[in-house]
Amino acid sequence: MVSKVLLGVTAVAGAIMASTAMVGSPVASADSYAGETYGDAASALSGSGLTAVVAGRVGSELPTDQCIVTRSQKAPWVKGDNFQQTNNTVLLFLNCNAAVATAGKPGNSAASPEGQQALKDEQSYEWKSTTEDGAAWCAENMKAHPTWTGNAFDGCPGTGT
Repeated sequence: MVSKVLLGVTAVAGAIMASTAMVGSPVASADSYAGETYGDAASALSGSGLTAVVAGRVGSELPTDQCIVTRSQKAPWVKGDNFQQTNNTVLLFLNCNAAVATAGKPGNSAASPEGQQALKDEQSYEWKSTTEDGAAWCAENMKAHPTWTGNAFDGCPGTGT
């Protein structure tokens, strides 16, 4: 008799755990704003009719518009009355440390993947903005690839970036 009761309790507990795992487990999704600057993310959100709110911030080396979004999430609250409830707020968590650490200024290690990328980006910017070869590369690629986006043309003369 005890083994039947124990078997029944085990079966019920297993069913509850299985249903909780299926219903309660979070679904992984890509964070479309992670890695963007706050300025770019806020602009994109605004263009979509959403409101960006800084929910957390690490560091203070960069102006807010240049801080990097580490993650974002839809705000957990809902606004409105019973007929029209909306949630148009996106919470942004920022890293405002420098791209690469220097003496007395926090940032990514120059040996880290993020620091290495930041150094490469900085060198590319300087090459494009200060050398004839860089300017020629810009002119050629801006004409050949008008749909390139992101920071491909950062540092190119006449782009303002």
